[in-house]
Amino acid sequence: MLDALDADDVNRLISIADGVAGEVRQGRGGVRNLLAVPQFLQFANSREVRKLVDSIPGEKSFPVRGILFDKTPEANWKVPWHQDLSIAVRSKCPTPGYGPWSLKAGVVHVQPPAELLESMLTVRIHLDPCPTTNGPLRVIPGSHQLGRLTAEQIDVIQRDWPSVVCAVPKGGAMIMRPLLLHASSVADSPTRRRVIHLEFASTALPSGLTWT
Repeated sequence: MLDALDADDVNRLISIADGVAGEVRQGRGGVRNLLAVPQFLQFANSREVRKLVDSIPGEKSFPVRGILFDKTPEANWKVPWHQDLSIAVRSKCPTPGYGPWSLKAGVVHVQPPAELLESMLTVRIHLDPCPTTNGPLRVIPGSHQLGRLTAEQIDVIQRDWPSVVCAVPKGGAMIMRPLLLHASSVADSPTRRRVIHLEFASTALPSGLTWT
């Protein structure tokens, strides 16, 4: 976990996030297609975020998807162990190695080859403190190196491998790979937990497919 934002930056983002969530809340606890909001696209390219992304060796990356997760006492859900397997694209275009397809909040999503997911990064910026009592993310270190996993493989790994609880302070950030196994529990003492989830890629998609 890393320090990312000072109090003024966090409060500014909270104001923007609450305004967006109030207008276009999607599902029980969040907003997809966050990069369509100019302020969040600007934030994804800001010095503070670029410092986090560029700390990981590799090619220059660019933001391709943003989600606002907004967990509240009324929306206090559990997320089972999983990998993030889908990317958001502009439109459906049948492409070898890409599929299945889905539509989430009006945005086309598809599962790409594992090699693409292995090259991507996710940055999660916490706008509220998330201690161990507030349903923080749990991860299994090293699991992102195993490629795309079946449900049976995930069941074995989550049972036999040690996991780590990622308690993050307000303004803190964590960086992960999409294929890292992660989960979260229902909060024991639920309070507001807003997280800006940003995904970055370093390569263009095959001809006919474009990032959102």
